[in-house]
Amino acid sequence: MDSKNVLSIWLVVGISLLVNGALILGAGLYELFRPPEVKVVLYEYHASIWWGAILFVLGLIYTIRFAPGRRRRELAAEAAASTMDPHAG
Repeated sequence: MDSKNVLSIWLVVGISLLVNGALILGAGLYELFRPPEVKVVLYEYHASIWWGAILFVLGLIYTIRFAPGRRRRELAAEAAASTMDPHAG
């Protein structure tokens, strides 16, 4: 298996967090504008909105951090910087 074409498991985790966060956040916002007839305990804190937003932001961070090609660009930038530095080993 070629290590250049392998996707990080953290990218998959990030996408999963992103999708689940969006779904939970969407359900929480829907519930905010159309409150249920029977409200759960501590409904006024809107936990689904907070939890969905947290998952969404974490998923966004993981997805951006472990995006394909990001590591390749970082390595290319490091290689270019080391060739320009006359004191580099």
